[in-house]
Amino acid sequence: MKYTYFPGCSLEKNAASYDVSTRAVASRLGMQFTEVEDWNCCGATEYVSLNLTAAYSLIARNLAQASKNAGLDQVVAPCSACYLNLRKCDKVLKTDAKLAARVDQALAAGGLKYKPGTLHVRHLLDVLYQDVGLEALAAAVTKPLAGLRVAPYYGCMIVRPGFHNGDDDPEYPTSLDKILKALGAEVVDYPMKAHCCGGHMTQISETTGFEMIRRLIKGADDYHADVIATICPMCQLNLDGFQGAMNRHFSTSYHIPVLYFTQLIGLAMGMSAREVGVGDEIVSAARALTKIGTAVEAEPAGPPKRKKDDKSLPMPGRRTEA
Repeated sequence: MKYTYFPGCSLEKNAASYDVSTRAVASRLGMQFTEVEDWNCCGATEYVSLNLTAAYSLIARNLAQASKNAGLDQVVAPCSACYLNLRKCDKVLKTDAKLAARVDQALAAGGLKYKPGTLHVRHLLDVLYQDVGLEALAAAVTKPLAGLRVAPYYGCMIVRPGFHNGDDDPEYPTSLDKILKALGAEVVDYPMKAHCCGGHMTQISETTGFEMIRRLIKGADDYHADVIATICPMCQLNLDGFQGAMNRHFSTSYHIPVLYFTQLIGLAMGMSAREVGVGDEIVSAARALTKIGTAVEAEPAGPPKRKKDDKSLPMPGRRTEA
């Protein structure tokens, strides 16, 4: 199973554990990744609302770079925002001739070209579910997640009608649920599974952003989830990084770790917490993972905290222990 791999910006920084666990799991399952050469930011969720031509030119550059990988027409994107942008760009350029012409001109200035439809952009979740399959995943399990109650969180990016992931239902997806069950986890009913995490709303309206996060955390807590499993770096950042600030805002005391689904797959395959980046999260998963006999190394002491400027934007804090 060979694929072109598009990691995206988040997986090089705040979501590095997603990249580490993705590569570790893929290697164990016989998947071979060829990373897109000289890729650039996909523009995240905001750029398309500012300048359509520039935004799609930025995204199309990645498609042009990916198309250089001869014989590899399947592009795997673990980041849901990258997945949606790449897939949407490919589809829009097929149907909007005027925009496509402007994008072609921009690409040509850099000595590049891309023919829409050349590549098939897929989310990592779809590849693991469809290509690897539940049977192979279950066969690779050496340390089942038995007793661990997991809330499957898809987020809103991969369920957009017309761009949704694989054959999953855009309103009530189940592929992640099935993967987690194949690992031996106890998957809780999570009605909020495809609701938006708020994206960058914490930087626009703190109260609104925290309320969107609170609903998701409360939903998982209502069903007594030990952890939330996500497939999106932005979702992980919001639910993990801002959980403490949200608690302070609403005077609540939620403590629900948020892990990438690839980290749970790796743990079920017998990998150590450190091998899949568990321990890097802010809301510690140490207590929850004792249920499956997994030890999480203590995080080294961080630098002294700087005094917060009253005018600064809300940002994630450091880890809160169990």
